[in-house]
Amino acid sequence: MKKLTYLLFLSVSLLLISKKSQAQDYKTAVGLKFGAYEIGPSVKYFMDKGTALEGILGIRDHGAVLTGLYELNQQAFNVDKLSFYYGFGGHLGSVGSGYYKRFGGDDEYYNGKHILIGADAVIGLEYVLPSAPIAISLDLNPRLELARGPFFDIAPGLGVKYTF
Repeated sequence: MKKLTYLLFLSVSLLLISKKSQAQDYKTAVGLKFGAYEIGPSVKYFMDKGTALEGILGIRDHGAVLTGLYELNQQAFNVDKLSFYYGFGGHLGSVGSGYYKRFGGDDEYYNGKHILIGADAVIGLEYVLPSAPIAISLDLNPRLELARGPFFDIAPGLGVKYTF
């Protein structure tokens, strides 16, 4: 875990030092997000060249979670169509009875229905295919669960979106 934290810190530092430029050449993208806990539809909307809002409806066993993120985007490693993004937001959802896997931790059993409320962050890379309206993203989503915790976890995610 210390190596992962160090690697993330180093990557973020190098990317933030780089020249800020237009991150994407699309205004809106819709697709699917495959996360460690939830899988579901996502929508990303650029308010300007480097600022986006993203919404994700994550569906999981016995529940669903709605996540909203405010993201800052910039070109990564001076590679055309590759962008680095980071941001923050929150989530709200509910889960029913069952076992839930926690990334890097022990499974937890929920008995009965529970509300999920918490704070989220995101850090990731996104690549827009040059010859197709498709964007592929890979990110980490650190979360602080307040209603069922407090506890902290990091969920990796893979996104595939249609851009327009």
